[in-house]
Amino acid sequence: MIDQRNTITRWVSLLYRYGQMYIGERLKAHGIGKGQHIFLNALYKEDGLSQEELSSYLKIDKGTTAKALKKLEAQGYVLRQVREEDKRSYRVFLTEKAWRIKDEVRGVLTDWRHILSDGLTEEEQRLALELLEKMGGNAARFNEENDKTPKA
Repeated sequence: MIDQRNTITRWVSLLYRYGQMYIGERLKAHGIGKGQHIFLNALYKEDGLSQEELSSYLKIDKGTTAKALKKLEAQGYVLRQVREEDKRSYRVFLTEKAWRIKDEVRGVLTDWRHILSDGLTEEEQRLALELLEKMGGNAARFNEENDKTPKA
């Protein structure tokens, strides 16, 4: 029997919560909330995505995406522009203010990754990543089969 205090979901949840606390604290000076850094990071990789593309890429529902982007826009980190090809949707662009903090945002995420992998061999890191990818694939497949995946 599995000890209910020692389950995969408990540890994944703990890692997520601690990560959000760490990242939120480190980016607090910029007014970036716990859930907003992921949008900046996605746009650092590919600026100008539509809101729908961001939702799909991050596996976050459209309402949550719109709310986060609205906050980032109010803080001056992103600009939302109506798409010429579809007036009902927006493309999202980073502002100069967002580009100025790119290294810091990326550094916080890198630091957290180093904290998590401290003391692990390269093989242990590879295995952990492989197992988490499999679990993520299982979750995505389940959601797709049950029509729970955010629509782009």
